[in-house]
Amino acid sequence: MTRPTGSALRLTVFVGENDTWHHRPLYSEIVHRAHAAGLAGASVFRGIEGFGGSSLVHTARLLSLSEDLPVAVVIVDTAERVRAFLPQLDELLGADGEGGKGGEGLAILDECEVVLPRPPAPGPRPPADGGPRADRDR
Repeated sequence: MTRPTGSALRLTVFVGENDTWHHRPLYSEIVHRAHAAGLAGASVFRGIEGFGGSSLVHTARLLSLSEDLPVAVVIVDTAERVRAFLPQLDELLGADGEGGKGGEGLAILDECEVVLPRPPAPGPRPPADGGPRADRDR
């Protein structure tokens, strides 16, 4: 895996929290396949409310009976690597999975720019805990 810099492609996949692939959460299967494919990174974000193709509103409110909250899987890498991953995603979203329901979800692609932090300035750095520094607080 290499970290992309500059122009990149962001793949965002929206699925339901209860969507599965072979008895495994669909979002987890997407992340593990992205990792196995050597993509730069993937993160899963759980929504608090939303609706999709079913037109049913799913919410995390206390009085709601819905537990199938929206989930977004975000993957960022070079356009070439993300596009090479799309056939695997098509397999997961395009058909019913044995032992679980696939065929749900929405995938979008966005061009983006990866901005990595600049290298730290030379000199002593403050401790991470905010405590005293030997060069300053004697």
